[in-house]
Amino acid sequence: MPRPPLILASTSRYRHELLTRLRLPFEVQAPGVDETPRPGETPAALAQRLALEKARAVAERHPQAAVIGSDQVADLHGEPLGKPGDHARAVKQLERMSGQRVVFQTAVSVVRLDTGFAQTRLAPVVVTFRTLTRSEIEHYLQAEQPYDCAGSAKSEALGIALLSAIESDDPSALVGLPLIRTCEMLRLAGVDPLSPA
Repeated sequence: MPRPPLILASTSRYRHELLTRLRLPFEVQAPGVDETPRPGETPAALAQRLALEKARAVAERHPQAAVIGSDQVADLHGEPLGKPGDHARAVKQLERMSGQRVVFQTAVSVVRLDTGFAQTRLAPVVVTFRTLTRSEIEHYLQAEQPYDCAGSAKSEALGIALLSAIESDDPSALVGLPLIRTCEMLRLAGVDPLSPA
């Protein structure tokens, strides 16, 4: 059986870089999904719903392809924290997360409409933030400007200095795409990263 085309339903440069690590040919398409939380929706439920909606939106245009959708929501004691978008919001997010344990709820979905395959998995990452001063927060934000990152922090760069601990069973999940879970689902969908095309 020939390997189906692979599409990443995301314009995130972080997810693109992560998926490149699997050395599989893939395309990128914007899913165009409304990411507004629903009333009462938990951060974990929001991340899972959006991951699946993103994958389905692109899969409907490419039913023969295996489509990956992913979403991440920072969960501060049950409250979802999304991408800050600007400096002022990022300062507020980091001030609130200072000294706290935050769960980064990262979900990934793989959808292949021609075979009816659709799965979604959650890869929560528990992050403990150091107690941060305002000057540390300002220095970090000026250096990295992580305004397109859930929770205003990029652990793969200087953001690691904001943290005192990371607990995860899927290390790439915090960056935005849990590759262990992604590989598991891709194999089930007919795209095995360890098999020749």
